[in-house]
Formats: sequence, structure tokens, C-alpha cells
Amino acid sequence: MFHSKVYPLSPSEQVELDKFINENLAKGYIQESKSPMSSPFFFVKKKDGSLRPVQDYQQLNDITIKNRYLLPLVSDLMDRLKKAKYFTKLDICWGYNNVQIKTGDEWKAAFVTNQGLFELNVMFFGLANSPSTFSALMNDIFKDLIILGKVTIYLDDLLIFTNDIEEHRTLVREVLKRLAERDLFCKPEKCEFEQPKVEYLGVLVSENRVEMDPVKVKGIAAWPVPQNASDVRKFRGFANFYRRFIKDFSAVCKPLDRLTGNAPWKWEAEEQEAFDELKRRFTDVLS
Repeated sequence: MFHSKVYPLSPSEQVELDKFINENLAKGYIQESKSPMSSPFFFVKKKDGSLRPVQDYQQLNDITIKNRYLLPLVSDLMDRLKKAKYFTKLDICWGYNNVQIKTGDEWKAAFVTNQGLFELNVMFFGLANSPSTFSALMNDIFKDLIILGKVTIYLDDLLIFTNDIEEHRTLVREVLKRLAERDLFCKPEKCEFEQPKVEYLGVLVSENRVEMDPVKVKGIAAWPVPQNASDVRKFRGFANFYRRFIKDFSAVCKPLDRLTGNAPWKWEAEEQEAFDELKRRFTDVLS
């Protein structure tokens, strides 16, 4: 068993905690707990200055048996998407919160605050098996349409893609019907219907074309020089997602890859040149 301390909160964080607890109690997402163990709760500040609540389930995840579930291979997915003409993108509300935790297991995900001890009734972000469990749920609902090759799902992002507009509308109605039957809802502001081009999983997809999102390219171009191995891994991981667009990606990254292991930190001219060259090649993709 493990127990966490109660983290101190600033006045603004206290307001957000009270709101978080009250809203999630009202929704039935959490309940008061007498669990013999607890995970910590705190806030992190987002780029826009707002606060994001965090339950740190690291210790729980360390002793959790992980589900084996493979997410779609992005490279294969993109090859299929660019053969379509029409795209509809749906964003599922509340993501992991749509999955109920097995009755009797709620105490395992207890978290402690200065308001008391609470436990989850539904899955939250941070639990090791939340992504795989939610993906399995969505894929079970739309299994036949996925096999048909007209629908793909990546966590809470659902995409319908076809060559024929009438078939497209039929599929959209069917998908929305299945979601409604299971009380699964979409975020209207994040949905797009019957589009010739959409942004999906960080790339722009249209008929016979897959492009890098210019916003993501600007993010890479403005990336600060890494100061340690962790910084290199973050940059390398972000860049790796778009490697298909960059010629000789692995060769360019080789000096950087040497810094992601246990080797002593040494950022010299060779590493700086590799870093600059990789950013330049990403920028050149849009020029």
C-alpha cells in the first residue's frame, strides 16, 4: 500500500479544487472514499495560464497489470486516408470518463486532497490502462465499419472517410446513431462534416495528399536548444512523428540519439548542427 501527502494549494488553486470536487461529485465521476491507499492531487499551469487538475497515479501504475492493446499504426492509416475525397471528424466528449471502473475496484484509484479522500467511479487521464480501455470500447462499437475501411478511431478522435458523398452521409448518420444509443456525445465545436481536407493526428489529409500541419512545423522551428537528455528525448519524440516527411531522418538524428541514453551529456558542434539541420528540413517541407 502507498499513501500520499496532501499538497498545499494557492488561493486560486483552492478555488479550482473546490470546483473540481463539486462538479465531479455531482456528475457521479467520483465519490468519497475510505481507501487504505491514496495518490496525490495537485495542479499544473497550462500555457494559457489556466490550471489543470492532476492525479498522479505513478505508484498505482507501477503495480498495475497493463492491457495489451495496439493503437492504429499512423503510417498505414495515412496511406488509407489519402484515397478518400470526403472527411467527417468527430471528437468524443469526456473521453475516458465514459468508461466505468469495475465495481469494487474504485478504491484503488483514490486520491487525497485537503477536502478529503475521494475515489474514481470512472476512468480518468493518468491511469495506465485508460487509453487502451477506451480504445477497446470505441473499436468494439464500430468494429464492422473499421473493418470496412471507412471509419478509423484514435482514442477520442473519430474519422469517417469515403469517396462517395451519399455513402458518406449514410455512414455519418449510422455513427451518430450508435453514439447516441450509448449516451456518447460529441463536442460540436471540434467536429467537421463533409470536408475535402481535415487535420487528423497532427497532419493535413485530403484526396491523394498528406501534409504536415504548418502549426506543428512552426512549433519545431521555434524549439529551444536542448539542455539535457530529457529535452532531447522530447524533441526527438515530437519530430519522430513526422519522420515520413523528412529525407534521411535517421541519419540526421544520429548525433542526437547518442544523447538519449546513459552517455554523459555533451552538447557540442556536431549535436548543434544535427539539431539545426533537422529543424531546417522540417521548415523546408512547407517552402
